[in-house]
Amino acid sequence: MELKPIKEGKVREIYDNGDSLIMVATDRISCFDVILNNEVTKKGTVLTQMSKFWFDMTEDIIPNHMISVDVNDMPEFFRQPKFDGNSMMCKKLNMLPIECIVRGYITGSGWASYQKDGTVCGIKLPEGLKESDKLPEPIYTPSTKAEIGDHDENISYEQSIAHLEKYFPGKGEEYAKKLKDATISLYVKCADYALSKGIIIADTKFEFGLDEDGNLVIGDEMLTPDSSRFWPLEGYEPGHSQPSFDKQFARDWLKANEGHNWTLPQDIVDKTIAKYLEGYERLTGKKL
Repeated sequence: MELKPIKEGKVREIYDNGDSLIMVATDRISCFDVILNNEVTKKGTVLTQMSKFWFDMTEDIIPNHMISVDVNDMPEFFRQPKFDGNSMMCKKLNMLPIECIVRGYITGSGWASYQKDGTVCGIKLPEGLKESDKLPEPIYTPSTKAEIGDHDENISYEQSIAHLEKYFPGKGEEYAKKLKDATISLYVKCADYALSKGIIIADTKFEFGLDEDGNLVIGDEMLTPDSSRFWPLEGYEPGHSQPSFDKQFARDWLKANEGHNWTLPQDIVDKTIAKYLEGYERLTGKKL
């Protein structure tokens, strides 16, 4: 029986499995919000297995939505090579409408904002920071989730209370605080671990939902190169942007070559795959 995804993102496909969901990370790659014509072999497997690694590591902080990454636990349709390794069966959650972003270093849109007025998402930061500097402590900068095609909007912590209150009357403040605390705790534990493996997690985003008992549970993906900025510790030097363990090769090539028609040469695809695999192997200590 052929199953159709109920939801398709740029990279992920989600299937309804009755009382659970099956999330498949494809080998599609998107840069600058466009899905490229190339596939990056094994990328989906790296994303799924990396989420599994972090979910397992952080169960002591917060429960997660993972049930299994073994296709033998899933309906027969998923027991084919294209789903093996890159599929995760998950609990259904009532997802909270906030992207929980945490920044440990100043880069990207945060750096642009800091240069303008010394703040990131309304949070005042010390003077004299350089690009890619480590922040005195991690900051929580939530955003609202946009529909596909729109951009997420950065909001302050206070606005996140009001935003949650709209969806969950009487619970806005409680949920906003829980989200912030969980986000920072997860980041601190995992960033410390990654550093011991030679990887800086500059920033990342988490998504949370509520289970049927109203408990906060982490969902979606966790600390993958698609949802985070991973930098090599070796050669890290504030004052400019850093190389990263993700789509950097692909992004740089697209920027440098006009008329590319969103198609990468094979050597750039190979380098991109190698970066994903290197990040996975360093963090987990095992080969994919």
